[in-house]
Parts: sequence; C-alpha cells; structure tokens
Amino acid sequence: MAFGINKSMLNEWKAVAEQGDIAFLTHYWLDERFPDCTTVTKVACSDRDKLVRWGQKYGLKPEWIHERKGYPHFDLLGEWQENILTKEGKLEQLTNLVRRFHG
Repeated sequence: MAFGINKSMLNEWKAVAEQGDIAFLTHYWLDERFPDCTTVTKVACSDRDKLVRWGQKYGLKPEWIHERKGYPHFDLLGEWQENILTKEGKLEQLTNLVRRFHG
C-alpha cells in the first residue's frame, strides 16, 4: 500500500519517465514482505535500456526492473534507497516525506 504522495507528484514522475529521463518518486509504503522498510523510491524511465545502464552504476540488476503499466522501474528500499538518493542528489525526497509526516 502506497501513501504520502499526491496526484500531482505522481503525474510529474510519469511525465519525466515518459520523456525518457530517469524519474524518482519516494513515498510511504507498507508490505509485510519488508517489515523493516516504510518507504520506497521508484526509479523509472520509459527507455528501458537507459534505466538498465543507470541501474548498473549502482549494482542494480536488470531482472529487478518491474514492468508495470508502461513505466519500467526499480524499487529502492532501505540502504539502497538512502545511498542512491544521496549519490543522485535526491535525498530531499526522503527527508521531506519524513518531515511532512513526523514534523
């Protein structure tokens, strides 16, 4: 279950991904398979080859790409999420989300 984002944020993520750019969207997420994770960052790009190359920089495997609704994406969780967001200069997505909900 995803929460903590609005339609505008989702539409912006989709638009960036559809343009063939690497798009980041961080939101709260609960999944019993990952009880220690409460957030996820979805990194998408309509150009799957570009997404594969981007992921290889961080040790992400092509078989980890989710093929959903025309938006191929990686799900970043835990340390992967924080490390990659930091290296990409996108950590504010995570810190702003936490700040909005926890003050």
